[in-house]
Amino acid sequence: MFSAQNLERPDLGVRRGRGRPPYLLLLCALAVVCHASDFSGVSAFKYTQAAVNFGPRPSGSAANRLLQGYIRTQLHALKCEVSEDPFVAKTLKGDIPMTNIIAKFPGKSGRAIVVTGHFDTKLFPGRKFVGANDGGSSTGLLLELARALSGAPRVDDVYVVFFDGEEAVKDWTETDSVYGSRHLAYKWKEDGTLARIKALINVDMIGDKSLDILIEKNSTASIQKLVWSAAADLGYKAFFLDTGEEVDDDHMPFLKLGVPSLDLIDFDYDPWHKDSDTMDKLSAKSLEIVGKVVLEAVSRLERQ
Repeated sequence: MFSAQNLERPDLGVRRGRGRPPYLLLLCALAVVCHASDFSGVSAFKYTQAAVNFGPRPSGSAANRLLQGYIRTQLHALKCEVSEDPFVAKTLKGDIPMTNIIAKFPGKSGRAIVVTGHFDTKLFPGRKFVGANDGGSSTGLLLELARALSGAPRVDDVYVVFFDGEEAVKDWTETDSVYGSRHLAYKWKEDGTLARIKALINVDMIGDKSLDILIEKNSTASIQKLVWSAAADLGYKAFFLDTGEEVDDDHMPFLKLGVPSLDLIDFDYDPWHKDSDTMDKLSAKSLEIVGKVVLEAVSRLERQ
C-alpha cells in the first residue's frame, strides 16, 4: 500500500423486504446465523503465525508458493468453491508468476460481496522481512473469515480473495504495485463478475496491538459509513478513527472500475517495512475486532 505520507518515511439495490421473492427473504434471515461472534481472533492469530513461519514471501519465491499451498489446503477443508487466478506479471525485475486465490461462498441473489487482502511480502534483498502485519495479518484474518463463513447460508455470493503481488517490486508506482488486484479486477470486468459486486472490503495491516483503523479517503463513503456503524454497534467505535488520509491499496483497481470499495488499514505502525514487523507486535484481539466488524458488515450488506 502507499500513502501520501509515505514520502516522509525513509524506506519508501432493493430495500429490505421490498420486491424480493419469499425464498430470498428466508435466506436473508438465515444468513444472520453467521454472527460476528463466530469469528475467533485466536484462530486468526494462529493462521497469521502459520503464514509468517514461511519466512519472507515475495511474489515468485519458493516461500510464496508454499504459502499458496497452505492457503489452498485450509480452504479445501471448508464448504466453499476454491479457484485460482494465475498470471505472469511484467515487472521491473522481469516476468514474475503470481497467483490470486479465491474462495466463493455461493448465494442465491445473483449479487456479490468481496472481502480481500494480500499474502505476499515486500522484497528486501539481504534482509529477513517476514511481514507479520504487512501480509501476514490479512492472510490470517481472511482464512479465519472463510472458516466463519463456511456452511452458513448466504443471500449473496461472498468471495474471500487472497491477492498476490500487492507489494512493489522496487518502488511503489501506479504500474509497480497491486499486480494481483489489477489483474483480477480486469478479469472480472471481462467475465461479468464485476457488475454483480455490491461492495468490496480490503483488509491490510490490521493486526497491530495498538489498533487504529483510519478513514481511507479514496474509499466509497456509503461502505465506510456501514462498516463504521457496524463497529460502533459491536462496541468497537474507539478503534475506528474519525480522521484519515488517502491510501493506494488493493481496493483501488476495483474503485477505478466503479465498484463501491473500502480499505481497512491501520497505517500508524512503526515497524512498517522493517524487519521488526514480527508476531510480537500483533494482537489476537485486534484481529478479532476487525474480523467481527467485517463479518457483521457482510451480513448487513446482504440485507440491502
